[in-house]
Amino acid sequence: MVTDHFAGDPRSNLERMRAGDLYIADDPEIARRQQRAVRLAAHYQAAYAEDADAARPLLARLLGALGEEAHVRPPLYVDYGSNIRIGARTFVNYNLTALDVADILIGADCQIGPNVQLLTPTHPLEPGPRRDKLEAARPITIGDNVWLGGGAIVLPGVTIGHDSVIGAGSVVTKDVPPNVVAVGNPARPVRNL
Repeated sequence: MVTDHFAGDPRSNLERMRAGDLYIADDPEIARRQQRAVRLAAHYQAAYAEDADAARPLLARLLGALGEEAHVRPPLYVDYGSNIRIGARTFVNYNLTALDVADILIGADCQIGPNVQLLTPTHPLEPGPRRDKLEAARPITIGDNVWLGGGAIVLPGVTIGHDSVIGAGSVVTKDVPPNVVAVGNPARPVRNL
């Protein structure tokens, strides 16, 4: 018996995605939005190589919001870009992967190391014929003045409190309170700041 995950639900896959509900990931409208993001990210990277300041308007078009004096070094990998908001004076180093199926909110004055991953999508664990095409997502919120060490991974639904530091290579699976250093896999607070 095939489960119809959307019986009685008239919403589009895009509407279900934005609501945080299960949706079919290879929907044509969703694919069009992803292609736009890939194109803008590639244009941003090429323009940045010539003139970082002149490239900023491309980054602003890609992202949902870009705070004053925020700086993002390419390459930048996103699903849509439009669901990412970066606060003022935040610095993002090379190779950020931000899968923004749900909102990713990055506060002001943050420092994000190279090769950081911010991952909002989730996948169902129940077996079924369409399971490989189904996704849902939960937002990620990073407070003000947070430092994420290189290679850190932040999983769906996590909130990191203001003024915290996440150690390099840590995997953040649960919320992190403000004013702590958290390290490890899974990341755990090891000291107060």
